[in-house]
Amino acid sequence: MTESGPKAPSPLARAVGGWLSRTSVFWFAIYAVVSAFTTYFCMYSFRRPFAAAVYEGSEFWVFDLKNALVISQLIGYALSKFVGIRFNSELVHRHRLKALVGLILWAELALLLFAVLPPGGKVLAIFLNGLPLGAVWGIVFSFLEGRRSSELLGAGLSCSYIVASGFVKSAGKWLMESGVPESWMPVATGAAFLPLFVIAAYALSLLPPPSVVDIEERSLRAPMQAKERRAFVRSYWPGLCLLVLTYLFLTSYRDFRENYAAEIWKEVGMGDSALIFTKTEVPIAAVVMLTLGLLYLIRDNRRGLLAAYVIMIGGSLLIGISTLLFDMGVIAPTWWMTLVGLGLYMGYVPYGCVLFDRKIAALQTVATAVFLIYISDAVAYGGSVLAVLYKELGQSQTSWLLFFRGFSYLTSVVCTAALVVSAVYFLRKTKRATAET
Repeated sequence: MTESGPKAPSPLARAVGGWLSRTSVFWFAIYAVVSAFTTYFCMYSFRRPFAAAVYEGSEFWVFDLKNALVISQLIGYALSKFVGIRFNSELVHRHRLKALVGLILWAELALLLFAVLPPGGKVLAIFLNGLPLGAVWGIVFSFLEGRRSSELLGAGLSCSYIVASGFVKSAGKWLMESGVPESWMPVATGAAFLPLFVIAAYALSLLPPPSVVDIEERSLRAPMQAKERRAFVRSYWPGLCLLVLTYLFLTSYRDFRENYAAEIWKEVGMGDSALIFTKTEVPIAAVVMLTLGLLYLIRDNRRGLLAAYVIMIGGSLLIGISTLLFDMGVIAPTWWMTLVGLGLYMGYVPYGCVLFDRKIAALQTVATAVFLIYISDAVAYGGSVLAVLYKELGQSQTSWLLFFRGFSYLTSVVCTAALVVSAVYFLRKTKRATAET
């Protein structure tokens, strides 16, 4: 039963909600994926466009302005994840839409400040921009988790940030080529997507809660208070630590690849095309969505969890193998960036849509995937800040391309090892949980 809010639902809300409750899994999934995908896709227009510019000749303190902006937004985003551990875990259904719209308006106002302030003020503005955006994923995914079709829904949602990151940077570069100044480009990009965001978020808010059959198959998903959160962590902390370590490397690697794609493409001689940011990401999104969507066919939660781990381990190996092939001259830069991106997202995407959802169901415990996602995020984005700081302060003479290649090897080795040990740990835990029922 849905929670009653201060006002009765509108006729449109009642009609759409009623249809979604009665329709087939196929049409429910289409509606949910389109609304969730569009909502999160539009969010990226407030977060990533600034990375399409290089801000040459501008500095802040001991940093180039571009590096200062990346670090500042990451700090705000990481703080948002820490706040989100509680905020997203306790947020009830009737407040989700207001929270989504409020957070995005906050981010857009920060981009307006970014446009008008001098370099030092821009660093503060981009921090304020990152501060609300880290909570958006948890709110969007909270509409989708705990359903029989969560793999399909989560895979569709996750494709949004794979495609959106490249698309909004292409849009930002196109705006600059059309005469929009670097400083005004981010707020202009956000403004263009704001109406679509509001429409998609409203459509998402009309999804009914998980059905009785969903709950029976995937466990109850209820808001977690502090006591429940502490108890869950105490029960599974060794495996959770390994997963957080893996996610720290994958997130740091992903953010570095996204924030400095312009510099990396320039160094390999392919930095002139605005479409290059999108060209590599679209096939990645298609393959990842198909691969994770197939997990829907595995009804047994323990086997589904094992399959998720196999995909993630395969992805981490692909990062290292494709980088080795690039260094040997076997594959071209476009293929290399596509393959390392595919490996990255094969390891990264399951965290946000499949891994924890299946884990909770296989462990047969009451919890929320959003809580576990935000524990991982809170730590991981701190790692993203440290990666940029290390490059800027410890490896400032190293080219972006050379640093990224080394980062690729390190990420592949650490993530493969941690994922294998984590898989053994949790599969043993789930076997024990199954035996006790």
